[in-house]
Amino acid sequence: MEKFTVLNSVAAPLMLANVDTDLIIRIERLYRLDRGELGAWAFESLRYLSDDRENPQFLLNQPPWRGARILLAAENFGCGSSREGAVWALWDLGVRCVIAPSFGDIFYNNCIQNGMLPLRLAAEQVESLAAEAKNVGGEISVDLAAQQVRTASGRLLAFDIEPGQRETLLKGLDAISLTLAYSAEIDKYQERDRMLRPWLYRKA
Repeated sequence: MEKFTVLNSVAAPLMLANVDTDLIIRIERLYRLDRGELGAWAFESLRYLSDDRENPQFLLNQPPWRGARILLAAENFGCGSSREGAVWALWDLGVRCVIAPSFGDIFYNNCIQNGMLPLRLAAEQVESLAAEAKNVGGEISVDLAAQQVRTASGRLLAFDIEPGQRETLLKGLDAISLTLAYSAEIDKYQERDRMLRPWLYRKA
């Protein structure tokens, strides 16, 4: 898993509330495509017209924000079904951080497990970032170690994240890597337990 330390990017102000995982990626695409192939179909119903041409009115099709690695959204982003493919689709699109007032719980955890930062800020702070993105443009910086967002105009916004999740992202550890980090302790526990309860262990 990629480490997340500092991310500098333009921020795309997709200020929609209750964006569900079906809007992010349709379930049919997950039947037919593998991870790494989903980016072209992220936000499909918003991104394309009925004749399959790009919709020029959709924010992520417009030059200032095409390829943005930071997405700004309104409340309850990633609600709906629990499909991990929604995070994969955003990742394949190039997104590495979503900033919103709130997230669907499962989507939030799926982000952490895939190296993407779901960053919670107060609604008025997200709205101010969106207004600045629209009117001023320029890159913003997300510093996970310092837990700060620096806007294009130089404002600093602090954010909170659970320490274990912060460490997971900073070190680029997925669930398996986190477990392996404790392999020495696990081995010691099993040695003690084998002596205390030998009947639980199959003989070689």
